[in-house]
Parts: sequence; C-alpha cells; structure tokens
Amino acid sequence: MIPLGNSLTRRDIASVLHPYTNLRDHQKKGPLIITRGRGVHVYDDDGKEYIEGLAGLWCASLGFSEPRLTEAAQRQMAILPYYHVFTHKSHEPSIELAERLLKLLPAPMSKVFFNCSGSEANDTAIKIIWYYNNALGRPKKKKILSRLRAYHGVTVAAGSLTGLPNNHRDFDLPIANFLHVGCPHYYRFARIGESEEDFASRLASELDQLIVNEGADTVAAFFAEPVMGAGGVLVPPKGYFDKIQKVLRKHDVLLVADEVICGFGRVGTMFAIETYGMQPDIITLGKQMSSGYLPISATIISNPIFEALVAESDKIGLFAHGFTHSGHPVAAAVAVETLKIYEERHILDHVRAIAPHFQDRLRGLYSHPLIGEARGVGLLGALELVRDKPNKEPFDPALKVGDLAFELAQEEGLIVRAIGDSLAVCPPLIINDAEIDELFNRLSRALDRTHVELRRRATDAEPTAVPRIARA
Repeated sequence: MIPLGNSLTRRDIASVLHPYTNLRDHQKKGPLIITRGRGVHVYDDDGKEYIEGLAGLWCASLGFSEPRLTEAAQRQMAILPYYHVFTHKSHEPSIELAERLLKLLPAPMSKVFFNCSGSEANDTAIKIIWYYNNALGRPKKKKILSRLRAYHGVTVAAGSLTGLPNNHRDFDLPIANFLHVGCPHYYRFARIGESEEDFASRLASELDQLIVNEGADTVAAFFAEPVMGAGGVLVPPKGYFDKIQKVLRKHDVLLVADEVICGFGRVGTMFAIETYGMQPDIITLGKQMSSGYLPISATIISNPIFEALVAESDKIGLFAHGFTHSGHPVAAAVAVETLKIYEERHILDHVRAIAPHFQDRLRGLYSHPLIGEARGVGLLGALELVRDKPNKEPFDPALKVGDLAFELAQEEGLIVRAIGDSLAVCPPLIINDAEIDELFNRLSRALDRTHVELRRRATDAEPTAVPRIARA
C-alpha cells in the first residue's frame, strides 16, 4: 500500500509533472491528495471532506462511487480487456456505444470515431476536415476558425484552436491556418448600449468579414462550444448561433460543435446543440460519456463527410488515422453503462428539476460586493470577481484574486475552479437540493473571507498599491 501524508507529498513533488499548475508554487505547496470519493464528495489523505463542485474536470456526472460503472469495467476486463478497431477489426462494446450515440443525438449523423480525450476528438475532427476538403478537390480550403477564450484541448492542433493565451505562450502556438474571432461574452465585450441581439449581429458580421478577407475558398470550418467552459462558462448571447450559422452556410464553412463539456445533460438538454439550435456537421464528445470513469471521447461526422472519406480512402488506399486505444473495449463498456444509467434513472429529468434551484443560488451571489456577473445554464455556472462592480472594472491580474477565492473555498470544503478571476461551478449531475445549498453556503463563506482578506491587504498597503474593493 502506498504511504499517505507527507511522504507521498514529497514523492509527488519529486516525480509528477502536473498539468495546469504553477510548477514553482507546486514545489512549495505540494498537492492536495484525494484518496477516495462518495457521491458528490471526495476526501483527502487527512480524511477531510469536500464537495467536488467541478465534477473533477467537468466530467464525473454520476459522482465518485457509482457501482454499476466499476462492475461494467470488471465484467469487460474479464471478457476482453483490450482489443483494437484497426484494419477491419471490431468488438461489441464499441459497436453498441456507437449505435447508442447515433440514436441519442438530435442531429442526423453517420459515423463515430473513438478517441481517448476531448483534445484528441478535436484533433481528429481537424484532420478529417482537411482530408475531406482534399477529397473534394479543394486543397486551399484548410483554415480553421475558433474564438478568443475558446477551449478545445491542448494537443498541437487542438491547442491552436484554443483561444487562451497561456495555452499558446512559449508553446509556439497557434500553428499556421488557425484563426480566432471575437469572444461572445456579452458582459465583457458588448459596447455601451448594445443589446444582446445587436452584439450577436456584430460578431456574425465580423466573422463574415474575416471569411471574405481570408477568402471563402480557404476557410474550412468553425469550431464552437455551445457554452464556453474553460474560458469562463460563457453563455452565448441571444440569437448568436442562428446568426453565426447563416454566415457559415453562406460561405460553405463546416460547423463543429464541441460538446465535450456540455454534452449528456449538463445544460438541461441531452446535448447543448438542442438548447442553442445548432446544426453541426461534426460533433465532438467526451467527459460525461463515461462519467469520467475511463478515458474515452468521440468524433461524430455527418454522412456527406463520411462519403467523401470513403471515396478518398479508396483512391489512396487507406484512411490512415487512429489511436492504439480508439474504442477501447473497457472504456466503451463503461460508457455504454453510463448511457444506460442516464436513461434508466431519468438523469435529464433530474437535472431539469434541480437546475432552477442551482441557478437561483448562483445568481443570488450577484449581491455580493465582489461579484460583477453570475452566469450559467443548467448545472453549469460561473461568478466573475471584479474590483469595481458598477464599472465592471477587473482586479489587477497580479493580485490573483480568483486563486485566493479558490483556495479559501477549498479550505471551506469546496472544490471549484478559478479561471482568471472567474470561479466555475459544475457539480455532478446527481447532486440534490440540499447538496446544492451546502455547495453555495461554502462558496458564500469563501467569498466573504476573500472580501475580508482583500480589505486587509488594502489597509496594510500603500493607498496606490492595492485598490480597495468597491461596495455594492
């Protein structure tokens, strides 16, 4: 048995390279070591209990102790622990999962390609788009459009899609042929007096102009999360996707819906493309497809794209793309069981029943003097911390106010995520009303403590060094 406590902390610092971590700070702090989970709670190596308010990384929809998923994995491990789907091979779990996904989707789709992560799902989509345009004899139609503050992964191509500065800095990203258009965050980027509809119209017009400037014969696809997750839980303004899709159709540009975070009930519909009227040519899925219990994702394509792939692979002899663990039988079996649970336990009905209470408690925190915006949909939300509430003035990034609030929330027994100075909340879908109340009670206490700490720092510093917090 691995020893816990300080000895494991020292070993972790010596041996593990942590993603999305300030590596210098980690050498000083060490990790929070989570040892077990139950329902919506996880526990550290000292036995402290936390509400996991981000469902791990937006994925543990059924919580951290669903026995049917562990049993599904055990059954499949005993029957066929590994096999691949290369060169005309297959197995029952991948076939059943693909069939279930195609029946579940609200948009007409043709084929499912399995990957291990959301990054890989989007990478696969990019490669398919390039292959598709070559098949159609359009070798110049290769540019991929994404949005500022979008998150589509961290591989070289998916990381180029991502529109967050830290994912590009010193990684030499984005690579060529990846372009970013405006972020649809009304609170931050709308002009004074501009309605949501007008803001959406302006963004669509800017997209249209970019495509015209680049040349429509060079622009292949537009990637979009229905709700932008890791960019700060950014809900699209009214009419946004309707206006965007008109521009894309005008220029024969494919739409890729990145449902890696939003899919499988998170926003109150099984897929967020239903909520926002999206009609994608490609859909990428992950995370809640297996409740995060095993790594698996999917890239799902329309029939016109599939037919072009068939013709091109016949022409050149092969569709030469795939991963060793594409459609891994154990991961696929767990995903199938996850989809069965969603249906049998009416998880979508549960989300719709409790989401209003979740959103009421989220928006109730807008009255806090630190909160400039409370935004969200379904069981997904964020709070944006600001220095001057009436003027939407943000804090100096050097103060790391979001990180402070995140750490104090953790001390209160709540795990959320700081995205700059926004706190993201995305609990397991199985959360109940009482647990929602406790989640927001802990978050409220953390915000109060953040407020007190910032006022203390402002008092201790020179008047010009640290701005005081504006009262509500």
